[in-house]
Amino acid sequence: MSIRTPLAYVRGLGTAKDGTHHWWMQRVTSIALVPLVLWFVISLLGQVRADYQTLQHWLSNPVNAGLMVTFLFTVFYHAKLGMQVIYEDYVRPEWAMYVALLVTQFVLFLLGAISIISVLKIALA
Repeated sequence: MSIRTPLAYVRGLGTAKDGTHHWWMQRVTSIALVPLVLWFVISLLGQVRADYQTLQHWLSNPVNAGLMVTFLFTVFYHAKLGMQVIYEDYVRPEWAMYVALLVTQFVLFLLGAISIISVLKIALA
């Protein structure tokens, strides 16, 4: 028998106060991806047989370049959020979860940066 109260047992085990923001960001990015993916698919279907110069001309339009950068940023950020939830829920031991989180965040950041810089290089060339 212990003299500790039930509150003393759970103190420090509660929320990190970040879950609501994470949940909202997942929903916001998924909703933002719906029109962005539709735009991306429809736009690329119109460019199926285009050569590099035609694609460069299409991407040099500020609206297309801006939407492409927004699409890429949103995709990689949404992937980061989703993988974080999977790792936090299913990866044990805890050190392996942190390693997986760090590696995934680094890889997604690197791929996102390479993708966005590539789009900007093509659009501004």
